[in-house]
Amino acid sequence: MSALAGRTALVTGGGSGLGAAIATALHSAGADVVVVGRDTAKLVSVVDRLGDRTRALSCDVTDSESVDRLAMSLADTPVSILVNNAGVPGPVASLIDISVEEWDAVFAANVRGIFLLCKAFLPPMVERGAGDVINLASVSGKRPLPFRTPYCASKMAVIGLTSTLAFEMGPAGVNVNTLSPGPVEGPRMQRNFRLEADRAGTSIAEAEASFVSRSALGRMVTEEEVGRAVVAMLGMPGLSGADIDLSAGMVA
Repeated sequence: MSALAGRTALVTGGGSGLGAAIATALHSAGADVVVVGRDTAKLVSVVDRLGDRTRALSCDVTDSESVDRLAMSLADTPVSILVNNAGVPGPVASLIDISVEEWDAVFAANVRGIFLLCKAFLPPMVERGAGDVINLASVSGKRPLPFRTPYCASKMAVIGLTSTLAFEMGPAGVNVNTLSPGPVEGPRMQRNFRLEADRAGTSIAEAEASFVSRSALGRMVTEEEVGRAVVAMLGMPGLSGADIDLSAGMVA
């Protein structure tokens, strides 16, 4: 595939999980890919696996100085695709038992990080008159998910940020959209099922079955499906200010 040939994509949280899957899909579609995150070893592993047209750069998306250094290191690279994937799941607990520090940590990673990356990488896109930003939210931002208030609130914030930013950037030729996955197969969901099982006094299998039963297809989506969705969204020039659900019917 060469649909994205000649374009450079930056993927935050690119060292594992969804970030690595998105980076793989973009690379397969022909894009040059920069994977960004805090774990250098994981980033290098992705680069080694994908081969040419990839770079790994360390950055803490919650830290403005770290983001500024990232932008400076890519000053000569025309990043035209920004995928804000980095985020944290946060605690599984009642709101009244969540500390201020836990709440702030979730919003720092899930919302502040997107703000900082957009602030750093949108100006060159505006100057060139073209670009795409895809922010990863979640269906959990749009439906009740008890004991996950900071995560759900942060993902709804991402959707609001995206829809408004789309109207600010649209006249400059920059498309800004949200991709909202449902539960994705992998270690993060297994961690959530384990914590929910501990909280509710059930088995991990029961916690997973209860959660998955809420989807129309009766399953979770895969990391590969999320990567393919990002590429598909980039192939729709008229897509702006959208929030795309990829949830196996979880919202329904």
